[in-house]
Amino acid sequence: MSDLDAFIAGLPKAELHVHHVGSASPRIVSELAARHPDSAVPTDPEALADFFTFRDFAHFIEVYLSVVDLIRDAEDVRLLTYEVARDMARQNIRYAELTVTPFSSTRRGIPDAAFVEAIEDARKSAESELGVVLRWCFDIPGEAGLEAAEETARIACELQPEGLVSFGLGGPEIGVPRPQFKPYFDRAIAAGLHSVPHAGETTGPGTIWDALTDLRAERIGHGTSATQDPKLLAHLAEHRIALEVCPTSNIATRAVRTLDEHPLKEMVDAGVLVTINSDDPPMFGTDLNTEYGVAARLLGLDAPGLAALAKNAVAASFMDAAGKARLAAEIDAYTAAYRG
Repeated sequence: MSDLDAFIAGLPKAELHVHHVGSASPRIVSELAARHPDSAVPTDPEALADFFTFRDFAHFIEVYLSVVDLIRDAEDVRLLTYEVARDMARQNIRYAELTVTPFSSTRRGIPDAAFVEAIEDARKSAESELGVVLRWCFDIPGEAGLEAAEETARIACELQPEGLVSFGLGGPEIGVPRPQFKPYFDRAIAAGLHSVPHAGETTGPGTIWDALTDLRAERIGHGTSATQDPKLLAHLAEHRIALEVCPTSNIATRAVRTLDEHPLKEMVDAGVLVTINSDDPPMFGTDLNTEYGVAARLLGLDAPGLAALAKNAVAASFMDAAGKARLAAEIDAYTAAYRG
C-alpha cells in the first residue's frame, strides 16, 4: 500500500451516490442467491465477477435488476442494509446517503411499511453499532415509468421515514425524459425532501438542464456530459450544484471509454463542486477508497488535496450544520495528524 493509499484508507469520508442493492457484496449476493435458487444469479462468489462484467449500460440494468429480484422479504432488506453499512465502516465512511428504490421491493410483494421498518431498523443499528450514519434517497426507477414514480412519491411522502432526506431518479436515461417526472418531484419537494436525480450519464447536457429546470435538482447524479456545455458548467459552478461523480462506474457501463478520458478534471477546472462516489461498488469491482485513488491520479492530488475532496462531500451533503462541522473537523484533525 502506498502512503497515499494508506492516507485514503484512514480518511473519514462521506458518500452521496451509492445504491442500496448495488452495494450488495459478493458474499451477500451469493447468500441471497442460495436462498432463492430460482434466480439466474450465480451462488459462487467467484462466478459473480463474470456475471458483473457488463457489455453496455442496458446490460448493466439487466444484471442489476436480477440482483434486485433477490430481495424478496423484509429480512432480506434488513440484512442487505446492515451489511452495506458494515462495508462502509471498514472504509471509514462516517456518513452516507444511500439511494434506495422502494418500488423494486413493493412490486415484489414486500409491504411498504415492512420495507421502511427494515431499512430504519438497520439504519439505527448501523449508527449505534458501527458508527455509520445512513440517510435515504428514495429514487424512481425510470425504466418502470410513471407507475413507479407514483408509488415512490406516495411512500416517500406518506411514510417518510426518519432517515429520508431526498428524492431521486435512476435507471436508464435514453428514452426516459426527465420532464415527465416533474409532478412527483414537486410533491416530494413540498414534503421537505431534496431533489437529486441522475442526469447526463449516458445522454447529453440537455438532460442535465431538464433535471435542473423541471426537477429542481440540488445535486446531479453523475453529470458526466456537463463538460460538453460551457454554459452549463458555469451555471453549476455559480450555483454550487454539486456533481456526484463515479469514475469507475462510468467506465464499467461504457458511459466513458477510459479513465484517462474521464471529464473529472474539466469539471474541477471549471469550478464545479465535485464529490467522489462508488455508485454500485461490488458490481463494478470498486469501493470508495479505490475511487479516491482514481481521483488522486486524475487530478494530481496529494493528501491535503484528497482531504479537500472529502470535505466537498460533506459540504454537498444534506447533513445538518452541526453534523457537517463535526465531520469536517474530523477530516482536518486526521489530515493534520497524518504522517505518511
